[in-house]
Amino acid sequence: MISSNDNHSEKRSFFWLWIALALILVGGCGAWLVQTDFGSVQVTGFTLPTENSQWIKADLFRPKTATAENPVPLVVVCPGFERSKETMTSYSIELARRGVAVVTIDPYNQGASSSTTQKRSATMEGYGVIPMAEYVYEATNFNYVIKSHIGAAGYSAGGNAVLQSAARFGGRQAKALRQAERKDSDGGKIVTEAEAEAAKAQNKISAIFIGGYVLTLTNSTLTDLNVNAGLDYAYYDEGAFRTEKGNAHMSDAAESLRFVNSIFNEDKKISELQIGKLYGDLTNRTLRVVHNTRNIHPLMPYDPRHVAKMIDFFTLAFGLTPGIPASNQIWPWKEFFTLLSLAGGFLFLVPFTRLLLQHPFFKSLVRPVPPALPAPQRTGKIIFWSTFAFSALVACFLFIPMARATAVLFPQATAGVQTWFFPQRINNAILLWAVANGLIGLLTFSVTWRLFGKKNGVKPEMWGLKIGFGNLIKTFILALVVFLSFYALLFFSYGVFHTDFRFTFISATASFPPKMLIVALEYLPLFFIFYFANSVRVNAGGRFEGQSERTGMLIGALGNSVGLMLILAIQYVHLAATGAVYWTQEWLYTNLLLGVTPMMFLLPILNRLFFRLTGRNYLGPMVMCLIFILMMLTGNVCYIPLK
Repeated sequence: MISSNDNHSEKRSFFWLWIALALILVGGCGAWLVQTDFGSVQVTGFTLPTENSQWIKADLFRPKTATAENPVPLVVVCPGFERSKETMTSYSIELARRGVAVVTIDPYNQGASSSTTQKRSATMEGYGVIPMAEYVYEATNFNYVIKSHIGAAGYSAGGNAVLQSAARFGGRQAKALRQAERKDSDGGKIVTEAEAEAAKAQNKISAIFIGGYVLTLTNSTLTDLNVNAGLDYAYYDEGAFRTEKGNAHMSDAAESLRFVNSIFNEDKKISELQIGKLYGDLTNRTLRVVHNTRNIHPLMPYDPRHVAKMIDFFTLAFGLTPGIPASNQIWPWKEFFTLLSLAGGFLFLVPFTRLLLQHPFFKSLVRPVPPALPAPQRTGKIIFWSTFAFSALVACFLFIPMARATAVLFPQATAGVQTWFFPQRINNAILLWAVANGLIGLLTFSVTWRLFGKKNGVKPEMWGLKIGFGNLIKTFILALVVFLSFYALLFFSYGVFHTDFRFTFISATASFPPKMLIVALEYLPLFFIFYFANSVRVNAGGRFEGQSERTGMLIGALGNSVGLMLILAIQYVHLAATGAVYWTQEWLYTNLLLGVTPMMFLLPILNRLFFRLTGRNYLGPMVMCLIFILMMLTGNVCYIPLK
């Protein structure tokens, strides 16, 4: 017989399940409307096979007005290190709605694109920009593109990619001109019009916009650069310690001055430039402009001011009159809608699991929630908060040493060499940090219980750890069903709307190579140590009599994330105070924490909610480890072997 409480629980589960599905549907539909500019832009995905069995995954944003009779410019967009093509939709959406076709790529070793062969690095192919530009230039199915108006834009490592690509094409053009000047050429030492046109055809790119990268603005790179070029570097860029003057001020930076002076004769070179001023000449491809937007490195592609400068540059470079001001931007709405989808995906997990637990096969997993721990008195509170502070400090001070240790423990991935042995360079630091924190957390839990809790009424049956082997296997099967259902919704949204679940660089993506699932089998068992330890800490060591669930979950969330927040605080307070980050060589690892920290804040809350469903500490970490770790793995650089 079904009780009224069971009926109420089922109704509540269905209510929240429908809310979650509605958020996913509204989010996907809304994001699709925004990225297609309400139907005026066609967005499709495609794969470009390249050399040596490599491939590039890309999204094409084609304005519906673009036809063979009405051709338009095209821009190849490349994201930065640790980013996928979806993180650059601010560029893609805004250019496409102004009549520019856009191809946004996953660089080699990232997203759903392949790794590169060891003999041919990603840099040699512009991270994929070079073969994509060549394909657009030569393919008949791009007959709606003005072949003399192909541009490239990128941010961070993507900015370097477009610079390297333009330099490579410019080098080909220069080589062809040198050959045309030889005595044995068609025109002898005089370059004929046909030879000049043939040389020009070697250069597939006419304009580039470099975001967030200046290190390769060297004389050797700039010598043959034959494109109109814009540059925007964050005024508070964390990587600016690597510039020649050690700061991000572009008005007198050696790199930006070389960028502009490369178009001038010796007597006209400048010693200081004006930010935002146009230098050179548009018609002979010597236009240069430098910007210095006041932001930090990872947030620039999400800064409307930066996006506006990119829009203005290509509007000028291609001679466009779009009728839409650069300040008129709709891409933030896509971020809003994909955030709705992400929230819906997470909201889906608990009510869906509650309904599955009503199935006869899983019903044996439901147990009463164990009694809470006795409310701590003065000594107990001191021990609890001391442990809280100790855990936060351990999490903070372990991270950088673990990042440094990856070079020793994972030398191939750190060097960017293809390997099946933990092939994710940046995530390897998170892995070592998580394992160390998980083991220390379990040890701390055990020691505090033996020295204090055991003598003060804390009993093992309060922990929710006792479970039979059969139910442990059932718990894993249930976690797998929930995980697969989450990703089924994600793949459905991607298939119907061509959008995933994300907010800025926090994402669950459906676009990744199948080999990534093999890689996940390496990372998941080790990461589970941390996820299980967190569940034990939150549910076995952090539930007290008289404490509200919300308070307990908030304390758990802060306990799991405040150490990482402290790292970010040290890094950015130091940057604000001195103009340079505290951790220099590890700045990319600390930047990664901007995406990891919110997930770490959310984890204890979800672990508590799953604990309340089963009265045990296993389901939550199993579900969340599967979901969160695949999210991390699919959004980062990975050197999976091609064969």
